[in-house]
Amino acid sequence: MDYGWMSHALLWIVGLMSVCATLGLVGALFSLGRSGYRKD
Repeated sequence: MDYGWMSHALLWIVGLMSVCATLGLVGALFSLGRSGYRKD
């Protein structure tokens, strides 16, 4: 297990975390925006 593989894995982990955070943020904003229009 050399350094190049470790940095590559770390880059993938950070990338996956940022993608998940972006999807979560979009989902939260979408649900918040829709909750303002409902009248129940």
